[in-house]
Amino acid sequence: MPLLTKKSNIYPAPRIGDAPLDCRLCPRLVQFRDDNILKYPDYFNGAVPAFGDKDPQLLVVGLAPGLQGANRTARPFTGDYAGDLLYPTMIKFGFAKGEYGGEIDDGLMLHNALITNAVRCVPPKNKTTAAEEANCRPFLIEQIESLKNLKIILALGLVAHNAIMTTFKLKKTAHKFAHGAMHDLGNGLWLIDSYHCSRYNTNTKRLTQQMFEGVFVKITDFIE
Repeated sequence: MPLLTKKSNIYPAPRIGDAPLDCRLCPRLVQFRDDNILKYPDYFNGAVPAFGDKDPQLLVVGLAPGLQGANRTARPFTGDYAGDLLYPTMIKFGFAKGEYGGEIDDGLMLHNALITNAVRCVPPKNKTTAAEEANCRPFLIEQIESLKNLKIILALGLVAHNAIMTTFKLKKTAHKFAHGAMHDLGNGLWLIDSYHCSRYNTNTKRLTQQMFEGVFVKITDFIE
């Protein structure tokens, strides 16, 4: 069985809440990773670590790495379409500095923000299972607990929203996902929802640039 062995020195060092690079908790995801190691030997092909500040006020939570995106580059939302909207928006609102080039060595840096995923390994067809989400949740819990200055979490999509609800043991029926909606997580911490910045959502106009920027206006106003 293939093993994760080759890692470039440009890849970020592990931080609290990151899954082991060769995590083997989910058999389906492990098999998919092993297949990809053979098919794409130059890709990262591991549990993608978080990217950003050590003690941010904003945490962005996505669904899972994309095959040709973070699974290739080792940085969330980097190398696929979602990053083309996410990172320029974060730059515009002061949560990132530099230019987004779609590669881990493009020099982009986050400011007062951290990006992670509800599931850390790439799933087949971009679809996770409930068991995989549950297996990965302890990493998300550990990550959130380590962020002592955290004020607001941005959930990109329903899966990320539900992961946060479960993490904080809140009823989903009382905190339904809705674009731009804010939810009180307790102890001064809030969640804000957004449709995922995927190609499908933007192509169908379910999410427009104006709608996405509107979420960041709320985030900025809340933090300030």
